Amino acid sequence: MSVHRIVVVGGGAGGLELVTRLGDKYGRGKDVQVTLVDRSLSHIWKPLLHEVAAGVMDTATHQLSYVAQANWHHFEFATGEMIGLDRQAKTIRLAAVPAAADEGEGDLLPERTLPYDTLVLAIGSTTNFFGVAGAQENTIALDTVEQAERFRRRLMAACVRAQNAAETPVAASASPGVQPGGALLSPPAAQRPKVNLVIVGAGATGVELSAELRNTAEVLRSYGLRLDPRKDVRITIIESSPRILKALPERVSGAVAGLLTKLDVDILCGDSVAEVRPNEVTTTSGKVLPADITVWSAGITAPSVLGTLGLAVNRLNQIEVLPTLQSKTDPDIFAFGDCASCEWPEHGFVPPRAQAAHQQASFLVKAIEARLKGQSLPTFTYRDFGSLVSLGKFSAVGNLMGGLIGGSMFIEGLFARVMYTSLYRMHVAALHGVWRMMLDTVANRLRRSTVPRVKLH
Repeated sequence: MSVHRIVVVGGGAGGLELVTRLGDKYGRGKDVQVTLVDRSLSHIWKPLLHEVAAGVMDTATHQLSYVAQANWHHFEFATGEMIGLDRQAKTIRLAAVPAAADEGEGDLLPERTLPYDTLVLAIGSTTNFFGVAGAQENTIALDTVEQAERFRRRLMAACVRAQNAAETPVAASASPGVQPGGALLSPPAAQRPKVNLVIVGAGATGVELSAELRNTAEVLRSYGLRLDPRKDVRITIIESSPRILKALPERVSGAVAGLLTKLDVDILCGDSVAEVRPNEVTTTSGKVLPADITVWSAGITAPSVLGTLGLAVNRLNQIEVLPTLQSKTDPDIFAFGDCASCEWPEHGFVPPRAQAAHQQASFLVKAIEARLKGQSLPTFTYRDFGSLVSLGKFSAVGNLMGGLIGGSMFIEGLFARVMYTSLYRMHVAALHGVWRMMLDTVANRLRRSTVPRVKLH
């Protein structure tokens, strides 16, 4: 009973950084027990999922096992999805973990409860389909590795089918302007089957995915896929706002739009989706777009379970928190990241970005230390260091902000790409330390010389 039990639910970027630092700080002692809860067994940095979907990143080399991280950094790991909360008894309820098909009958783990003294909720966000007809059934979101891999497999299948159809001979008599006699020819360019990819939502995920998909199409041709990457693979972005990347400065938005146009990515702004069918997307203006695959990246909402816990939430199910990141309902419960609604004075609310989750994780290490010592808690202050958007090998665009540069600075090209890459490396360093991050960087560089540039199967 003398052990203070800290339970962190959610192993995303912020949650995993938090338990890693708390485990390093308290895990070797006997007074504090740190436990991470997540329904998955491994972690991957969510901003990289568009690269997994495009096939340019192999998840096997970038996933991190929670069990291994727990062993290295002295915290416990519990597998399961949080489905309930008993604030009076100070326990959370975890759903049963089903066994895989080859692991025997019954559940791998039964439904169970886990006690806590301090509870931290960091379960992230899910896709918001806004009630659009057919959206949830006929689109692919990019919230998980499984969804990203599903998109990649469908993309490869669509390309193979299109190539096969393009190479299937047709009767010459069916094509005007060719010599008669019944000769069999490949379809003319105007009639060649195309791979139609529609991305709903022009936030960072949608924009970055469109550029990576253009790169993937070009790489696949070098590996023998006989499709014209610009003419036979059509990519369309639909955005309801007047411009893409509406949350970023107009200069960044305009620069990215110009680069996407050069990549032959069609941008449809000021129009929203009315309905999604298995092979087409209909907009409110009446446009009907053919779609072999539709990706939905139009918005986020917090997981529905948060609305069932008896805690104050906003219209997006995000937990309303104080400046200390404590729930407005229960001071023993903290929330941060995408699942929390934290006020940002004079700006509204802290945006759902990786840099915000990182800053809040660092803050909570100090706040929990003060809580354990019985001291008053500090208040969180968010600092916006700018935003970066990667267009893969083609370019990167963004703006940097902060005291070092005295305001805001627009950047693009190689420097922006280096800055974007450094964000992930900073995340790796937070989990493993600087030296292991450097070794991991070198290992990945060497590995690239022995693997294809795109995951082919």
